[in-house]
Amino acid sequence: MKAQDEVQVPYAVVSYSAFRTAVMECISAGGHPFIVIIHNFCGNDAWAELVTGVKKGLKELNFMDVQITGSTETNFQLKQSTVGLTVLGKKAMGGVEVPLNIKKQKVAVIGSPLVGEAVRDRPEEIASLHLFDSIAQISGVTLFPVGSKGILYELNQAFSENMNDRQVQTDVDIMKSSGPSTCFIAIYPKNLEDRIQSEAGSLFHPVQFEV
Repeated sequence: MKAQDEVQVPYAVVSYSAFRTAVMECISAGGHPFIVIIHNFCGNDAWAELVTGVKKGLKELNFMDVQITGSTETNFQLKQSTVGLTVLGKKAMGGVEVPLNIKKQKVAVIGSPLVGEAVRDRPEEIASLHLFDSIAQISGVTLFPVGSKGILYELNQAFSENMNDRQVQTDVDIMKSSGPSTCFIAIYPKNLEDRIQSEAGSLFHPVQFEV
């Protein structure tokens, strides 16, 4: 950490959080990660910790064959920590995407939207990477990781109805930031609901619409 960092957390936490979001986006798009690229502007001493955070995420997913590479900027020093992280994946050609229809499919939020200290203090409400990948492997399910713009934003990315917060009923805050993708949206046919609810357990939050 650097003295002027506004949030004082270990670099392993920073890289793990960045990896979560990137790898969930990769998997939700149908990709299988094969390399993680770290862009380190925190100095040479931070590299080992950054790699540790990524390895933690890979272990959760049991992706032990994924390569970790990257570079460290040493020509100049920044006063605050800066890290970029990219996950590259391979996707099979010829797959058929499931069309999304808000009136014909079921929707649930898995996990809770958490940000800041809540991520540290309420880990039991966070959807694990293992759970995310497990549900992603179910045929007919479409997933949307939720980031800083919140659940409602992602719902409007998924569906064309352009809904407002009064049209969405669920027991989690749909306007709140989800920080490092502590929750995700699952869209699926009705016959899969029992299976998904069983896998998610207490993290399962059904969503209803008035459209």
